[in-house]
Amino acid sequence: MFLTEMFNRKLTMPDPQSALPGRDDEAPTAATHIVNGHSLKGPYPAGSQQVLLGMGCFWGAERLFWKIPGVHVTAAGYAGGFTKNPTYQEMTTGLTGHAEVVLVVYDPAKVSLNGILKVFFEEHDPTQGMRQGNNIGTVYRSVVYVEDDEQLAQANAVRDVFQAALKTAGHGGRITTEIARAKTFYFADADHQQYLAKNLNGSCGLRPTGVRCAI
Repeated sequence: MFLTEMFNRKLTMPDPQSALPGRDDEAPTAATHIVNGHSLKGPYPAGSQQVLLGMGCFWGAERLFWKIPGVHVTAAGYAGGFTKNPTYQEMTTGLTGHAEVVLVVYDPAKVSLNGILKVFFEEHDPTQGMRQGNNIGTVYRSVVYVEDDEQLAQANAVRDVFQAALKTAGHGGRITTEIARAKTFYFADADHQQYLAKNLNGSCGLRPTGVRCAI
């Protein structure tokens, strides 16, 4: 009975009253990105833009985006919930409301938001709801958190293009990706930053549909 309750809890978003309280102090994290040496927390170059992307486990997702030309820095963390400065252990209970996300800081003169979102939708299955493959729970839900209304419109448009591509390919799923204005981002601890650069045999956790879209 206890295990059933815990499983159901992980599939249900908490509300602000039931979420874990968190703390005022930020958790320590790495200072620099170990792949490109850039400052993880900035300051970022003038004119750069940001987007938060959740597509299941953040290890594999972060590796996808740090490889894209024009991306200045990436970082693993949490967003979309209620608990202030959550720990990884708290987040995995499902009682913070956060999703595992990747902060992507990019130069829009070198790579467009549409280009980043094309990778996002093509490289995971955005129809699975509160899971991604074998990773089950609200923390693994598909999310896009953007900076402004223009980006919000872009994200919704790319979602619609990919939904049409899924239909054409005979994939019957409906996209469940949460698309919204930016949420507070909390950096994960140093062990999770660029995890697959430090652990070459680690699991990426991504389960793409194999469908491609024309963006």
